[in-house]
Amino acid sequence: MSIAAATADRVEIAELFARLARLLDEGRHEDAPTVYHHDIRVSSPRAELRGLDEVAAHLRRSRVEGESTQHVHGDVLVRLDGDRAEVTVGQLMYFYRDGEPPHRTAGLRLACVTVRTPAGWRIGEMRITLAWTQER
Repeated sequence: MSIAAATADRVEIAELFARLARLLDEGRHEDAPTVYHHDIRVSSPRAELRGLDEVAAHLRRSRVEGESTQHVHGDVLVRLDGDRAEVTVGQLMYFYRDGEPPHRTAGLRLACVTVRTPAGWRIGEMRITLAWTQER
């Protein structure tokens, strides 16, 4: 793989996580196929999910009326292997009500496998580990 192709893949994968943050924050669960692979597997402290339908349903159930979120991803590390990549990401989550400072924050580590599809890179596996949480 050329350096230019590898760089393009890394940029697309980093953008995938930016799109994930927007999808989560805007509650656009119907757009899950633009981020997740149809065979997505998620392991988190709150749930073990398999398949796009389970993930979308979990995201819908997790919304709290009157509460908004802001997801911020950083420290995106990508290890490419052809049409797959192992990716680790730091995620900060802020929970707030409009016009108020966050009442809860959390730091997470995402360990993912992304896969290249005809529609672009998608998250195929995600292991979520809670690093810390703070209530105010």
